[in-house]
Amino acid sequence: MNEQLVDAEKLKAVTIARDARYYALKAEIEEHLYDECELLDSRRFADWLETLADDLVYFMPMNFNVKFGMHERNEMTRLDEHMSWFNEGKWTLSKRAEQIMTGVHWAEEPLSRLSRMVSNVQLTAIDDTPQSGMEIDVRSRFLMYQNRCEYEEYFFTGRRYDRFRQANGGWKLVRREIHLPQNVLLAKNLTMFF
Repeated sequence: MNEQLVDAEKLKAVTIARDARYYALKAEIEEHLYDECELLDSRRFADWLETLADDLVYFMPMNFNVKFGMHERNEMTRLDEHMSWFNEGKWTLSKRAEQIMTGVHWAEEPLSRLSRMVSNVQLTAIDDTPQSGMEIDVRSRFLMYQNRCEYEEYFFTGRRYDRFRQANGGWKLVRREIHLPQNVLLAKNLTMFF
C-alpha cells in the first residue's frame, strides 16, 4: 500500500445518509471506542489486542511545516514511502504490549498513568458486502493525558481515521491512522497506544 490510508478528497464532503441505521451503527461504534479507552487505560492489553483484526494497519504519519497550498500533498509523510511515528500491524503491537508488561521496559517502569477521551465520532462510509461483511469508516478526535513517575505530564490530542469490520457479533479494528498536530514530538517517547 503506497498511499495514505485517508483519502483527503473523500473526507471533504461526507455524503453518507444520516438515517436511523447511521445513528444505530454510530452508537455501536461509540460504545466500542469507549470500551477501547477503558481497556487501554486499565492496561488490559491482551483484551485490547483481541479487538484488532489480524490484517491491521496502524499508522501515524509525521508532519512537516510546508508552504501554503502544499498542505494536502506534503504536510504528512506517506505510508510505506517515508518515515512515520508508527507503521505497524497486530503482531508488532502485541510485542510492544508484552514488552510493557514485563516490568523491565525502561520507558514504562514505573508504568504510565493514562486517561483517554474520544469525541466527535462520525461515520464516513458503510460498506456492506456479502463477501467481506460490513466495514465502517470512522473519524474521531481524541485527547490523551499521560503522567509518568511524579512530575512528567504530556497531553496528546489529534484525529483518528479508523476502519472497523463486523466480526463475531462485535467490531474489529482493521485500520487506524492517527494525526497528531505537532511536527516536533514534545514527549520523551511514544510507548502508549492511540
